[in-house]
Amino acid sequence: MTKLMIYGAAGYTGRMAATNAKAHGLDFVIAGRPQDEVKLAPLADELGVEYRLFLVDDAATSLEDVAVLLNCAGPFMRTAKPLMRACIAGGVHYLDIAAELDSYRLAEMLDSEAQAAGVMLLPGSGGSVAMLGSLAGHAAKRVEKPVSLSIALHVTGGFSRGSAISASENVTTETLHRLDGTLVSRSADALRAFDFGSGPATAFPVTLPDLITIWRATDIPNIDTYVHVTDGAFPEGDLATMPDGPTIEQREANRYHAAVEVTGQDGIVVRSVLDTVNGYTFTTIAAAEAARRVIEGEVRRGFQTPAGLFGDGFAETIADTRIIDL
Repeated sequence: MTKLMIYGAAGYTGRMAATNAKAHGLDFVIAGRPQDEVKLAPLADELGVEYRLFLVDDAATSLEDVAVLLNCAGPFMRTAKPLMRACIAGGVHYLDIAAELDSYRLAEMLDSEAQAAGVMLLPGSGGSVAMLGSLAGHAAKRVEKPVSLSIALHVTGGFSRGSAISASENVTTETLHRLDGTLVSRSADALRAFDFGSGPATAFPVTLPDLITIWRATDIPNIDTYVHVTDGAFPEGDLATMPDGPTIEQREANRYHAAVEVTGQDGIVVRSVLDTVNGYTFTTIAAAEAARRVIEGEVRRGFQTPAGLFGDGFAETIADTRIIDL
């Protein structure tokens, strides 16, 4: 089977992912909740594909002819577990675009079951996890025996309504970092500066899934993750009244950046910066490209990361993305 299903295609990011899947010439269907039919039906007509309606707890029968599921339906704290389990039961490879730590902890927990079923779990197939994983892997190769890594994402250009709601519902009360291979608490007040290409900018520590994915891909024992948000980037007030997401013009005017610092065992420190298109543009192109590559056979059983599966150069194959060594 080579059919892809994009679940959550009624949403802002899901629609963009479906459009990119069409551009890739993939054999796919779109899907979502029964209440999303009013959005899914016209999108299916526009793309010339089938649409299916089901709740995540009832996914099994709708996946029978599907080889790969791309989950774009957040908050992933609600959708990842039932869809991962349905994929494992049905022999379907699971991809998503989650930026929530719990989805990756879940993939770790289900790793053995997925391996036994011959199923791959690839959360973060697009988005910041793919960006930061490629940047971290690239920089880690610049030193001998990397022992610590600090990485920061610069978010700009506004959020989609779905992303804002997901973020607000998944505020992590505990700020974590990886210390000697273990996730432990750290101070949320330890600000530090990163240069994303325009001079120092203050970033604050956050709990990102890259604490899991970068560690799995590089084996670096000490990892800190940060975010720098351009003023006004995160919405306030009633999130339900927000527009679907940034306009094309807003996306084109706001590129994403990331910065990393890696220290080797000998004390040598290297720094690299990633420059790419807007996060939503990158995410949806990368997710469709990851799905294409998985359908064509780039698969490993169990929990995988984008950089670990596709290589550190994956991000640089997406749109206008480049990594610069400082």
